[in-house]
Amino acid sequence: MKRPPRSTLQKVLDDANATVLDLVDNVLTKGVVIEGEVVLGLAGVDLVYLRLSALLCAADRVLPAHQARPVRRRPAS
Repeated sequence: MKRPPRSTLQKVLDDANATVLDLVDNVLTKGVVIEGEVVLGLAGVDLVYLRLSALLCAADRVLPAHQARPVRRRPAS
């Protein structure tokens, strides 16, 4: 049976010499979506429903190239 190709993230995690920096770099390059739901209730009645979604990636992956603004620096005094 042929094994499916490993993802880049899996390769980084399996590497014994991988650092947190390698992991963060890979996540920012590819991007990650984190989702969650919280329901608070009392006596079987749902009172509060909260849904959270977050996109974690580098800004150049989200913004088109024409919207990215260069960082302005103040002249040295």
